[in-house]
Amino acid sequence: MIQGKAEMLENGKGFIHSAYDTFPIPSVIKLDFFVKRTRRAEQKLTRFGVFHRDNYTCQYCGKAEKQLTIDHIIPRSRGGEHTWENTTTACIPCNLHKAGRTPEQAHMTLLSKPKIPQNNLPFYLPHRYVNHIKEWNKYLEPYDVR
Repeated sequence: MIQGKAEMLENGKGFIHSAYDTFPIPSVIKLDFFVKRTRRAEQKLTRFGVFHRDNYTCQYCGKAEKQLTIDHIIPRSRGGEHTWENTTTACIPCNLHKAGRTPEQAHMTLLSKPKIPQNNLPFYLPHRYVNHIKEWNKYLEPYDVR
């Protein structure tokens, strides 16, 4: 902003005061030019990516827990791969119950079949920020991220 490369749209955080000047702490800024990023053909498999895809919900019991784990549907010890299609979100009790078995062996069913996310959003917003920063709401509404 000081260099003129961005514009402040929302000042939701207050100001920083120096000896000679006062600077806003923006909560929303707009870049004056588009920064083109090369996109990967496939989204990288990450822990938070799996949680986001599964809406932070255990895919065995349906509970939305704070402490979640990644479960390999076909355990890696049995030849299962670390892929989008073989990983799912599980709460700790379900993951302990399933242990090193397949869902069929543990008599558990998945709520949804895991797949590679088709994320067409121009950004990734971590779940913990979706409703916490009120100034973002009017900018997020068109993307239906909640």
